[in-house]
Amino acid sequence: MKSEDSKHKRSTPKKSRFRLLHQYYSYTGFYKFLGTSLKKALPPILIFIGILMGIHYFVIDINELLVKMTETYSAIVILTVFFISESILGIIPPEIFIAWSDKTDAPLVYLSIIALLSYLGGIISYFQGVLITKIPAMHEYLEVKMAKHVNNTRKWGGFLIIVGALLPIPFAMTSIAAGMIKYPFVSYLLFGLLRFVRFYLYALAIFSLV
Repeated sequence: MKSEDSKHKRSTPKKSRFRLLHQYYSYTGFYKFLGTSLKKALPPILIFIGILMGIHYFVIDINELLVKMTETYSAIVILTVFFISESILGIIPPEIFIAWSDKTDAPLVYLSIIALLSYLGGIISYFQGVLITKIPAMHEYLEVKMAKHVNNTRKWGGFLIIVGALLPIPFAMTSIAAGMIKYPFVSYLLFGLLRFVRFYLYALAIFSLV
């Protein structure tokens, strides 16, 4: 009997790590979450493009507006506003600043700067999450307000950070959740680098429009 059991164990192929991960993400609903996130991400992009085109054709030439923005406010002011926004739940859509960078005297340089500021803003948000865990009242409040996001981060970790870095959803919120569960900081930094990919890809589309 024992020999038959051992023979059966030997004949049962071990599942690869990739297959096990695939099963885990399937069972925990990650793919469904990703599909839902993509569906939610598309309308804001289309709405932003629609508003941009509407302003351009019916209100004011968007190129003139962006040029006026660069002439009225210094780069330091604009970059500071963006950095604060990216550090506090991504209040202002970064696409506006991507479009602005195209009207500067060094588009790729300023695009890289805002990508870096977004990345650094995420790091600040991560440490905000860590700090929150040390303040019981605030931690309990946000555990409830961000319960779904925190639970998803616990389940999917790095993959959720990748989604937050690439898709047009507030990266700061994902970063705060990562800090709250004390997700490994080095891993967070590595996955967060995809933030640069997002900005460069979006720039390809936005630069061609404006």
